[in-house]
Amino acid sequence: MSTLTEPRNLAAPSRARPRALSLAIGRERAVFGGLLLLTAIAYLWGLSKNGYANEYYAAAVQAGSTSWKAWFFGSFDSSSFITVDKTPASLWVMGLSGRIFGFGTWSMLVPQALMGVAGVGVLYVSVRRWFSANAALFAGAVLALTPVAVLMFRFNNPDALLILLLIAGAWAVTRAIDSVKYAGRWMALAGMLVGFGFLTKMLQAFLVLPAFGLAYLIAGKPALGKRIAHSAVALGAMIVGAGWWVAIVELLPASARPYIGGSSTNSILELTLGYNGLGRLTGDEGRLGRRWRRQPRLGWRDRVAASVRRRVR
Repeated sequence: MSTLTEPRNLAAPSRARPRALSLAIGRERAVFGGLLLLTAIAYLWGLSKNGYANEYYAAAVQAGSTSWKAWFFGSFDSSSFITVDKTPASLWVMGLSGRIFGFGTWSMLVPQALMGVAGVGVLYVSVRRWFSANAALFAGAVLALTPVAVLMFRFNNPDALLILLLIAGAWAVTRAIDSVKYAGRWMALAGMLVGFGFLTKMLQAFLVLPAFGLAYLIAGKPALGKRIAHSAVALGAMIVGAGWWVAIVELLPASARPYIGGSSTNSILELTLGYNGLGRLTGDEGRLGRRWRRQPRLGWRDRVAASVRRRVR
């Protein structure tokens, strides 16, 4: 005589796995949200203690909050006599905030702090695509708690937007590496983000290009020929993202725009390659541009501009 035993809880494992997975996802989202919340508190708490932070850029933010011309060119003054010595993308964000909420410490610095929170979030998502939630949490926490990052995202220097754009560019490259059908689009997005990074702090944005390019060429899923073509598309997108503003400034007559602060020849290209380029490496920031363009002695307007630059630094 055989005894038949009834199977016990055969359906239980199939119900338990989705429940456990759902709980794990819920915990992961809660930890991610907690990371962003704590980062926001750290960056926003006591923000007004910094006052106007870097008053050089604060003056340009104030000018941009009252004059669209000053906003577009990143002018130091509302009359658009002279620009700051950087490209103006970070000033665009703070200037728009000043137009909406009125110029002040909070309207200028809160966007910087929120860029830090966004940077931590994008970094978490990028690391989580390839590694565990714990690794992503660790990466986000390291960025959030690094002392120089805390200072940078609570100040009005261009670095906050630059770091956010480059982290977003790295995220786009990871998406390109994981994709086959849309890899070219993701690389184009990465190039565009780096291009806007140039409009934030010029050549410093290009320091990531070797890492981005090699990562995709080595690890990308499409065939090698397509990976090379996608890299070329990314390069073109970067040139467009950075070049449209530079082209406008260079093509406009000098009388129709402010003097390019930090340059010796009233040229954004000379500022890029001279004062903010090779001049940073050689230490010859003042004379490099004049030798590069071989311009005559400065006129009265240029001498006044140079005097203004010395006073505001």
